[in-house]
Amino acid sequence: MEENKLDENALPFEANETVNASAEAQPTAASPEPVCECKEEKKCKCKCLPIVNCILLVGLILLYIFHFTGIGAKGGKSLANADAKAPVAVSENGLKIAYINTDSLLTKYQYALDLDKQLKDFRTAKENSYKQQMTQFQKDYDAYIKGGGENMTLSQQQAKEKELTSRMQRLQSLEAELSQQVAEKTLTESEKMTNAIYNFIRDYNAQNQQFDLILAKSFSSSPILYGNEGMDITDEIVNALNEEYAKVKEAK
Repeated sequence: MEENKLDENALPFEANETVNASAEAQPTAASPEPVCECKEEKKCKCKCLPIVNCILLVGLILLYIFHFTGIGAKGGKSLANADAKAPVAVSENGLKIAYINTDSLLTKYQYALDLDKQLKDFRTAKENSYKQQMTQFQKDYDAYIKGGGENMTLSQQQAKEKELTSRMQRLQSLEAELSQQVAEKTLTESEKMTNAIYNFIRDYNAQNQQFDLILAKSFSSSPILYGNEGMDITDEIVNALNEEYAKVKEAK
């Protein structure tokens, strides 16, 4: 019957046990009992379950194990946290929602802080390299202008001017190239970090609270103007991220 159809999203076992108890208490129309094919009747004290029921029972047991223990999570690592914040009920049987303050996350996540320093050092190194070449060019150019081509033949002067012009053009191109290198590295490393955070939150959530929706709250671009503080899991996620990052750095 349609009323007895189990909701595939129903999780609590208490509800299932109540349904099963009620079903066992109500008498049903006479139906042929399953035939017990046990060869040794003395050892077969209970009725044999049909093969289909056995398969379903095993399936439910495996589903329980995977769902509540996190076995089978991506990467095979356990992110279970006994101190994970309990979800705030939005409404009875409603969505479980949480949010993360991304501004706070980026200022507290050590990986983000280390990456920011690495990108600044990379940009500084490129800028210093350009400045050194530009400074040397300026010295050579000023020396040639002040000297007026003394002790140089006309062909030598033309060769020197051609060299300086070529170096100037090269420096102009180099400035654009270095800026492009800095922009590309910043974009690539930022994408790697963002993907790492998203994937971590996905795996962490699967092994802990199992929120239906986790929102990003940001001062500059967030659509969230207010959120119940009980739904804020920022610190919890940051602590878990830093713990994972510390292990990764130690393993290097």
